[in-house]
Amino acid sequence: MKRLILLLVCVVSVFSVAAQEMKDVTFQFTEASDLTLVGKVFPQTPNPYQRMDFTKYGGWDEKDIHLLEMSTGIIVSFKTDSPIITVKPEYSFITGGGASGFATRGFDLYIKKNGQWLWAGVACSGTDVEKENGTNRLLVNYMDDSMKECILYLPTYSKETSVKIGTREGSRIEAGDAPFRHRICIHGSSFMHGASTTRAGLTVPGYLTRMTGMQFCSLGVSGDCRMQPQFANALKDADVDAFVFDSFSNGSAATVEQNLFKFIETIQSAKPGVPMIFMSTIWRENRNFNSIKDRDEQAKYEMAEKLMAQAVKKYKDVYFIHSDATSDMHDTTVDGTHPGDYGYYLWAASVCKKITRILRKYGIK
Repeated sequence: MKRLILLLVCVVSVFSVAAQEMKDVTFQFTEASDLTLVGKVFPQTPNPYQRMDFTKYGGWDEKDIHLLEMSTGIIVSFKTDSPIITVKPEYSFITGGGASGFATRGFDLYIKKNGQWLWAGVACSGTDVEKENGTNRLLVNYMDDSMKECILYLPTYSKETSVKIGTREGSRIEAGDAPFRHRICIHGSSFMHGASTTRAGLTVPGYLTRMTGMQFCSLGVSGDCRMQPQFANALKDADVDAFVFDSFSNGSAATVEQNLFKFIETIQSAKPGVPMIFMSTIWRENRNFNSIKDRDEQAKYEMAEKLMAQAVKKYKDVYFIHSDATSDMHDTTVDGTHPGDYGYYLWAASVCKKITRILRKYGIK
């Protein structure tokens, strides 16, 4: 209880300091969708801050829709000379859970400096939709008046109907260039969705994008990536240069066996010659002492290993690589299932060279 009270005091203090910094500033606001949005597998959606057009593709259940309406992985690219940047969102849903509100309902700003994307600021909303809608939150202040290239990651587990970027009145703000090369779909479980990250930019797709300069578009669906037909039918129409899949983290050995080959064939029927890179799932630390979890995870792992050995021989342009999110101390997990930020960094680092080596074969670099 004392820890909860201390956390609430800290959050209130952060909001109070931010409010004071914004007190004497007159703002102008620009809708993010009027700037440049990247990071979406399907760029055209009825709501620009969701990741799927449910009117175009069918077969979705309520869980699919709930997850794909979340904005994880969507990035706003813009340029501004404003010394202060804020964000004023409006929501249809704000999550109250997750390891960090700065990820699940927060906005994560990076600014390019000397050719590198450097973290610049974060803003976190509260959990009450009515109170938060239209509330202006500070991202960064007291910058110089040079023109800056910015990217803003949207929340991982919330749904926005409007995202307005606030800049000082009279300053310049304009759409940025697409800041990353190519379009690579990365479809997977809560691991790709960003569960247990502390900021929205610290996901595996986020890390890979900044590591490589290539655009890894996130289609993470928390707990719901089992290579189901509705996902295959949508992905076969995706305008992307390559696919990366975290397809063996959800489900069971039985669902892997049931869905894998049909999933590959559905996508390849429409996307011949497009590389499909499957990643192994990671070691979940909840296996360490729980014999039931260890048994089930091992069965799923062995099934994926067996079938992918067949798949890479049976299908052209299909690859299988191994991933790892574990440190030498086995201490990167948050809840026994999901890694924390460092674990996700290790995952991205473990597959980065393997993925780029494969992509180079297809002229993707």
